[in-house]
Amino acid sequence: MNSNSRFLLYTLSGVLFVISFVGMLIYGYKAFYIEAEKVESDDYTYHFALIAEEIENDYWRLIEEGAKNAALENNIYLEYMAPQKADNDELLKLLDRMISAKVDGILTQGVEGDRFVDLVHKAIERGIPIITVDTDVKSSERNVYVGTDNFYAGQLAGKTIIENTTGEQYVGIITGRFDAINQQERLEGLKQAFKAEERIHIVDIKESNITEVGATQATYSLLKNYPSITALVGTSALDGIGMVQGINEIASRKDIYITTFDVLPDTLSLIRHNKIDATIAQYPKEMGYKSVEVMMELQGEGMLNSEVYTETRILEKQDLKGFQNGGSK
Repeated sequence: MNSNSRFLLYTLSGVLFVISFVGMLIYGYKAFYIEAEKVESDDYTYHFALIAEEIENDYWRLIEEGAKNAALENNIYLEYMAPQKADNDELLKLLDRMISAKVDGILTQGVEGDRFVDLVHKAIERGIPIITVDTDVKSSERNVYVGTDNFYAGQLAGKTIIENTTGEQYVGIITGRFDAINQQERLEGLKQAFKAEERIHIVDIKESNITEVGATQATYSLLKNYPSITALVGTSALDGIGMVQGINEIASRKDIYITTFDVLPDTLSLIRHNKIDATIAQYPKEMGYKSVEVMMELQGEGMLNSEVYTETRILEKQDLKGFQNGGSK
């Protein structure tokens, strides 16, 4: 090989190396870079982030709607984000990212575990207020919780069965996620309500993974394994709809008292058609709106109250006339 050929070969090799190196840098930048600058705009007074449990969850979309209404009224830029499917690890990554982005405040579902507690501490150290919405983590340094008193909501669910049944009752429970704090608190409230009622017995608890199909499968399993069940309770929004489908599949002629949570249109329709007996109504739009109001207060001198509870009540067929749909979960 003559000198000209070697020179050309070395030159081409060098060019290929430079192209590969630059490509690697660009890929790394896009894959791992996290925006560290605050959103700056003369049009907005603050930049808040709302981190939901699941991106297309109907309940969280209603929280978003209420929050965006409050944000619009106050010239606030509100950024909505969530995992595609409920995933605590992904939610925590989003929380960490928003802390790094130096937003003015973060509204987020609380997540059980040390990682969440550590991230809240990190945010507070950097002067970023944290509000837990819908699900609280009292062990964290979060500034305020806004949402349902979930223990009380569970007690209300228990009350519907206590007051509307007679004789021995065998209760099957379906809960959204075993690792969700709000579901755990509702279960504790439900158990507390039944504690003094010797005639009411909890036979088993199944998980729906906050899906309609999951609730249907859980109901089918409960009724197959425990044909003595006379009442069912679902502690998340899609549980009631799934429970009705599950009953239709395995025990369509059996009279089972059903209590669920929230006011999705399908749930209200099933109440009107006597397929569901009662639901525990929450008001997620109010949660979202109030959360932004509270976050605005935290931008100043802060708040004295560390818990701001929104309305929760029992809703039965006779209550549906004129009912304003506040949302669901």
